[in-house]
Amino acid sequence: MTCAELLIRLLRDTYDVDTVFGIPGVHTVELYRGLGGGETASGIRHVTPRHEQGAGFMADGYARATGQPGVCFIITGPGMTNIATAMGQALADSVPMLVISSVNRHDTLGRGQGRLHELPSQQQLIAGLARFSHTLLEPQALPEVLARAFSVFEVGRPGPVHIEIPIDLLDAPVEEPASWRRTSLASASPDLEALEKAGDWLRQAKCPLVLLGGGCIKEPSAARSMVEALDAPAVTTINAKGLLGIDHPLDLGANASLPAVRKLAIDADVVLAIGTELGETDYDVVFDDGFSLGGRLIRVDIDAEQLARNQPADLALMADAGLTLKALASRFSQTPLRKNGEERTRATREALALWQDPAFAPYVSLFDTLRDTLPEAILVGDSCATTYAANHLVSQPATRRFFNASTGYGTLGYGLPAAMGASLGKPELPVVALVGDGGIMFTLTELACAVEEALPVLILLWHNQGYEEIRRYMDSADVPRLGVDIQAPDFQMLAAGFGCYARSVGDPESLAEAIRERPQQGPSLIEIDAAAWNASLQE
Repeated sequence: MTCAELLIRLLRDTYDVDTVFGIPGVHTVELYRGLGGGETASGIRHVTPRHEQGAGFMADGYARATGQPGVCFIITGPGMTNIATAMGQALADSVPMLVISSVNRHDTLGRGQGRLHELPSQQQLIAGLARFSHTLLEPQALPEVLARAFSVFEVGRPGPVHIEIPIDLLDAPVEEPASWRRTSLASASPDLEALEKAGDWLRQAKCPLVLLGGGCIKEPSAARSMVEALDAPAVTTINAKGLLGIDHPLDLGANASLPAVRKLAIDADVVLAIGTELGETDYDVVFDDGFSLGGRLIRVDIDAEQLARNQPADLALMADAGLTLKALASRFSQTPLRKNGEERTRATREALALWQDPAFAPYVSLFDTLRDTLPEAILVGDSCATTYAANHLVSQPATRRFFNASTGYGTLGYGLPAAMGASLGKPELPVVALVGDGGIMFTLTELACAVEEALPVLILLWHNQGYEEIRRYMDSADVPRLGVDIQAPDFQMLAAGFGCYARSVGDPESLAEAIRERPQQGPSLIEIDAAAWNASLQE
């Protein structure tokens, strides 16, 4: 077989890959020989986005919804620079993504001969956006390199991995590997002595607080058991939403940037932070460096370097978050503690008064409507007004049903293609894309792919006539508005041109009706006129 055919066999038979996102190019046609139809069909579904950035966002959404790496096939040069933004978002949020690309012939690399798609060093350009970037120089080494990639996804801190294959190696003959079996990998267990010390501190604490990040989402049952046995309020970050279940009495949600939760953090005598970066976009979205911890901090993370970042730890455990949750839950469940957790959580929620906050008022009825009509939906957000509100207001029944691009890298254009990836990965669940009239223009062309794949994604487009968040920042900084009041197209006409069902609404009742009446096959775009919506709430 050829190197390209071996790659397809390994992805399918060893690593259970069932979907690949990519745009064929002259440098990657050999990959498609292995994927092709007829008697040579691989059984792997190929999805063709309309831009490589869309491919990366789709792979990201697929990975977050399923827990399995999203896989992309990308051409040399411009394909890689196009996908770089999506890799940056996945890197910031620790999302497993495998990017397989071509690169120029191995004997021409670095020679600057002006060849098609040539970069001075494609590997060096992409290395800063990946957990590692590898140039394959020997076809027989492919199984080992893939094993390295999947070890990062499974037991390390996940993120994008890039493997580039010179075009002259794609059709090079290669021997069948000695084994097609996948390496069995065990996660890192917490140090027993450190675990005992952490348990002692938490037992002795009078006002403990738990911070649960995206690293915990594989073990929701253990997280619930641990928090309940400890009887402590818990902040669940944006990427951990749904970890404790819907409306759990100990869950404060992703509200660490708000004064009432910050006071709880200052007053806590012991804070347990598991699988969280303690980064700005989860704990300081008001950007004032105002999140502080008053007591001792216990940190658990799979990444040793992360244990030294953002907040200094009094006790740091380099271990798998899920195994640590199970170990602590087992210890505390034997003799559950009483720390007035529910009372403290209730008092903090009352102080937050999110549902009465004027800043969130326009969105309360929107998410009430979604909860009534699509209670099991995966919500996928762009960087837009509805997503920012959802971060604070929405509670989900399970993990992997809420994620967006407002965390970490904070890109625009993520919502639509990531929702498509989620729909491909979880076709049994409804998927809603929360987008704005500004951000959707970055990747609007992916509507064509959504129609082509008949993906039943519901696109909720909040139309507020431009970049509203930046308008507010300019106004508060006394900077004259420039570049934020942008001209919007006729989204209804555009959607129709792609063959996508579209409807415009201006109040909660018409939104509920539009959701119920939308077709069940293919995407639907519901445009919400923000001005009309806000006016309807005043009536």
